[in-house]
Amino acid sequence: MKRTRTSKAGAFRRLAALYKKMDKAYAAAADPMGFTCDGCGRNCCVSYFQHHTHVEWLYLFEGMNQLPEHIRAEFMERARENVRLTGEALGRGEIPSVMCPLNVDGRCGLYMHRLMICRLHGVPNLLLQGGVPREFSGCWRAQELCAANPDYKIMDRTPLYRELAQLELDLLGPRRARLPKVDMTLAEMLVSGPPKL
Repeated sequence: MKRTRTSKAGAFRRLAALYKKMDKAYAAAADPMGFTCDGCGRNCCVSYFQHHTHVEWLYLFEGMNQLPEHIRAEFMERARENVRLTGEALGRGEIPSVMCPLNVDGRCGLYMHRLMICRLHGVPNLLLQGGVPREFSGCWRAQELCAANPDYKIMDRTPLYRELAQLELDLLGPRRARLPKVDMTLAEMLVSGPPKL
């Protein structure tokens, strides 16, 4: 049976539903151990995260386009500065530690449109890659909570990643082979503008 390519609107609906699943899986791991980002002195929004899907990149701009012009302009200015500082750090051979341009007083300025890595980072999790499980211990705060509670729950990211990968395939269709691979920070996505599909 031949698959039809997913429309942008359809992809956005599916991605919003997937993000709800991600939030639910995250809460199922975080809540029992009392894990929260509130009051954290080491904000993960300075982490050097790279993102890999056109669908999330498009959805990020869907959120940006809903903002008032002055806030959008401020985020874009911060993104350009982020890209500059990140490039300088990489040029020195360092892992960049630059605040995300969307961070507003410790929270995401595009919370409903934040990307997968931003949603799932922090809690202990695992991912099957080629049938081999890779475990991640979570951030420093989660590690401390897990040490005090050895019965903590590990979030399995695998089905969430698979669903996102399928959504990407359905959105791009045969164009996938012609498009460059996405390997960008959120700031780079903003500075580059929405992907040209």
